[in-house]
Amino acid sequence: MIDFSADISSLMLPNGRSVAGSLDSEDEVKRVLDQISDAYGFRGFTVLAVPDSGCHSLAAQAPLTTWPSEFFRRYDGARLMDGSPVIQKLRRSTIPFTYDAHQLARRRLDGKGDAAVSVFEEANMPRGVYLPVHDPAGHRGAIAFGGDRPVVSNDELQALNLWAGFLYGRWAEVSSRDRRGAASLSRREIECLRWAAAGKTTVEMARIMALSEYTVNHYLNRATRKLDSVNRVQTVAKAMRAGLIN
Repeated sequence: MIDFSADISSLMLPNGRSVAGSLDSEDEVKRVLDQISDAYGFRGFTVLAVPDSGCHSLAAQAPLTTWPSEFFRRYDGARLMDGSPVIQKLRRSTIPFTYDAHQLARRRLDGKGDAAVSVFEEANMPRGVYLPVHDPAGHRGAIAFGGDRPVVSNDELQALNLWAGFLYGRWAEVSSRDRRGAASLSRREIECLRWAAAGKTTVEMARIMALSEYTVNHYLNRATRKLDSVNRVQTVAKAMRAGLIN
């Protein structure tokens, strides 16, 4: 049985190196996923929430990803999720599997096989893996790696599956913590973050909100502590991911 609570240093990359880090933030989880993607020869990764049948947007289900934004734009523009064999498989299976865009195209029943191949080819991700995972509440998810490298071996697939289970658990934990912190933000803290996201300086925010610079900084610093961020930029990013500002 896999111990997903094990220290990350016990997991090894293909080059024999371990990955150091406490994984206490979403950025830390992303950094490690980036390292894994590079070490195994992929072009990028995505953390995916397995969507319900009524969802038509892949981008909306990918809260953490390095796949190109143009890929998601074209994928969703062509409404490819509806007939996706991958999504259907993720809804019913917990077994990791490889994908090949050309082979999957032949399994589509909606006549969009060529469009799907084009989207993956243009992103240089015709092949890769999907690794089903779940959070402590039982919600289904997956971590996917895509690229143009040869098909992964069984040993590589099992190693990637181990990484996926560990990292998804950590990501779910820190994301839940961030959402709890975001929910505790006051109206004024959110207002300050909205203006910060719009590029306003502290002086400009103070003038707009009819507050002192000291008070504005107080609200921003308090929001930073609540969201467990290291700086204002990260605080704004977390608030945006939590849907508090846009």
